[in-house]
Formats: sequence, structure tokens, C-alpha cells
Amino acid sequence: MKEKKSPFIRQYVRASKSPWEDASTILLLADVIDKQTKELGFTNYIYLHRDSVGSVLGISISQQLLAANPEFSERYLEDFEMYAFLLIHIEDITNFCSLFTAEFEQLFMLKPNMFFAAAEDSWLRLIESS
Repeated sequence: MKEKKSPFIRQYVRASKSPWEDASTILLLADVIDKQTKELGFTNYIYLHRDSVGSVLGISISQQLLAANPEFSERYLEDFEMYAFLLIHIEDITNFCSLFTAEFEQLFMLKPNMFFAAAEDSWLRLIESS
């Protein structure tokens, strides 16, 4: 039986357009057109970019999200800007990732709500200590 491709995680088969040497992405946010079929739209999206061993390199955001958040200057964010952007959208990200709970748990060993609750606290501390 052929394995169904997931929109949640994608390993590259060709070079990425990002500024990083990334090997895969995890979709943290997209427009949900149909929850039942998990049909997605990509007007608003956030991708987490990872290298070949899974380390986080940064996030890429859609032009629409960049326009809605003028305090950020570009579509590719890393370090504190990345954490700040993720914190602004953490509720939407948590809800979106909950559509892919099984896949999320395979990657992060926690359910999305538990992971992002802990991440929120950790990211806030990182930003406050900078």
C-alpha cells in the first residue's frame, strides 16, 4: 500500500528557496478549508525549516502574514524574531497542529497543546532574557 503524503511534514526532493541549507519543513500554520478532509489553503502559512539532522534553522511566513505583522521586516525569521512571531500566533498554531496530532506526536513526543504550552513559557523566557 502506498504511504499517503502528509502536508504536515515535507522532506525536500529539490533545493529549497529558503536562505538556509534545510532538508525538511514542518507546516505550523495554514488556512484550513475543510477540517474533515484536511484540505488546506496557503494564503497564510508558517513553515518551520530544519536541517538534515532535524535542528531548527528558522521559519518562513507567507506574504499575507508578513503584511499583517509590519513589525517584522522579512519572510524568513530566526532566533528572537522567530520566537516573537511564533508567540504572536501560538494559539492559531496550536489549533492547526491539533489537526495533525498523531504526526505531531511522532515528531515531538507530545500532543500539540502540551508542547506549545511548554514552548510558550520557554520562548517568553528567552526573549525576556535577551
